[in-house]
Amino acid sequence: MDCLFCKIVAGQIPARKLYENDRVIAPKAPVHVLVIPKKHLRSLNELGEDDNALAGHVLYSAQRLAKEQGCDDGFRMVMNCNELGGQTVYHIHMHVLGQRQMIWPPG
Repeated sequence: MDCLFCKIVAGQIPARKLYENDRVIAPKAPVHVLVIPKKHLRSLNELGEDDNALAGHVLYSAQRLAKEQGCDDGFRMVMNCNELGGQTVYHIHMHVLGQRQMIWPPG
């Protein structure tokens, strides 16, 4: 059988297990952390010059969290802007992705 999940269940593909019992397995996925500023800004288009410190702090926080999650070999930070940019939650936030090889172009 060529099912990725069946191979994980059978132990043919190594997985870090977050949880397992006799009926289910929950492998721990690679790093995906959200950094959400407490100030509500609907999209990146709403950032103003007075938000420079906040934007910098979001970047710094993302970098620190990536390091804490063991992403020293590399990580990706993503912010989507509006519908064509893939934004589905209209409060700015940054995705921090790591512990796997990133490909280009994304999505």
